[in-house]
Amino acid sequence: MKVIAVIPARYGSSRFPGKPLALISNKPMIQHVYEKVSGVKNIDKVVVATDHEKIYNLVKSFGGEAIMTKETHESGSDRMAEVSMKIDGDIFLNVQGDEPLINPKLVEEIVEQSKLNTDAVITAKKVINDLEDISNPNVVKVISNLNKDAIYFSRSPIPYNRSNDEIIYYKHLGIYCYPKDILQNFVTLPKSNYEQTEMLEQLRLLENGYKIKVLETNYESIGVDTPEDIKRIEKILEENNICQK
Repeated sequence: MKVIAVIPARYGSSRFPGKPLALISNKPMIQHVYEKVSGVKNIDKVVVATDHEKIYNLVKSFGGEAIMTKETHESGSDRMAEVSMKIDGDIFLNVQGDEPLINPKLVEEIVEQSKLNTDAVITAKKVINDLEDISNPNVVKVISNLNKDAIYFSRSPIPYNRSNDEIIYYKHLGIYCYPKDILQNFVTLPKSNYEQTEMLEQLRLLENGYKIKVLETNYESIGVDTPEDIKRIEKILEENNICQK
């Protein structure tokens, strides 16, 4: 099975315009992500899907592969679906372009599970250790069943702890692996009720009966949302002796 990793990279951002081009330890953020994903052994091709020539040209300049996509796409999934129409592949992996610390081992495991579960979308979750994150609407929570299939994703704490027992809450990590047919059908479906309420597009899959298998990991997702996040990422790189200066 041919696996294509797609890194959606939109230039426009209300909080951080041109974010993929931002330098982290003297290297563009999109290059950090591209190089991490390129090191995953079970991926056949890595491509950046962008709507802007500056990002396209930058990726080409460091020897990466990029493809121009429509400016009108509302989400990374829409951008991925366009790529799936232009590049041959069986499985399409969505890797966030604003996570320069993405863990290659997690990516590898998700791809392997996708090959074993061709009727499902694969994603990941992690135990929430910071109590403030449980009530933070920017941290998406997920609950799953005994078969590791997602039941629901929410910005609210789920489940509600009425009994006041000790409960483990899980954060959803924004990485997805789609079989090609599910990806292409998914983006043609109208936005669903819960999706519009929570502003979480993965709920469209659940509401339309698709299975999302959720793997548990110890990997901590650290994304770049604002310019202030750059220093935090650089500090982590330096502490782990992987600073690219």
